[in-house]
Amino acid sequence: MLKAYIVDDEPLARDELKYLLVRSKQVFVIGESDCVEDAIADILGLKPDIVFLDIELADESGLDLAKQLENLNPAPATIFATAYDEFALKAFELNAVDYILKPFDEERINKTLKKIKKIKKIGDHDFPIYSSENNIQNGKIAVLVDERIILLPNADIVYLESSEGKCAIETMDQKYTVSDALVVLEKKLPNTKFLRVHRSFIVNIDHIVEIEPWFNSTYNLIMKNDSKVPVSRTYVKELKQMLGF
Repeated sequence: MLKAYIVDDEPLARDELKYLLVRSKQVFVIGESDCVEDAIADILGLKPDIVFLDIELADESGLDLAKQLENLNPAPATIFATAYDEFALKAFELNAVDYILKPFDEERINKTLKKIKKIKKIGDHDFPIYSSENNIQNGKIAVLVDERIILLPNADIVYLESSEGKCAIETMDQKYTVSDALVVLEKKLPNTKFLRVHRSFIVNIDHIVEIEPWFNSTYNLIMKNDSKVPVSRTYVKELKQMLGF
């Protein structure tokens, strides 16, 4: 059974969430608090599997707590449970597993728990959490695509692109739209092979076949799958250093 901790400064919201989690028969709520200071102390001692975290706390931000949780080993899965949808992008940049809006819906909660089961250790069965270190060592990246976790070999990735709030991973034969933000994916990839060349693009340097001069000291990269990736002036120096030209 999963161990959960709840951080919310609204007692009624905590009670509602606890009720739904207990009702799922998949979660044991081991603690709760209404502020960041108490929460981090409890979490260090109790070591929950999941932390349900509100963003707008009294005079505090749940985002600050999420940043601290990222540094724990092992780090709990973080689910933001909030009334505000405008923080979703920032939440996923902090490696949040999910983002749930208030008022809580039982079906939505169960969907989140199902997602966690795919990536978290529960009971006596191991469902590996894919940290950046594991991704690099295994030569694969774990990405969430339509409720499925797909393991993509790093060597197969041609480039990653962020566009209109969505992130896509292009391989030689397929394109995946994923849940993670580009900045999150960047942390999961080895920096010896992957390079950001534009605020919206990261490329696998092994798939570059030609560097095409463009205008205003910028370039286009011709990739093995015949796609073109722009290089902005901000990243030209790093590209030249990595490729030695």
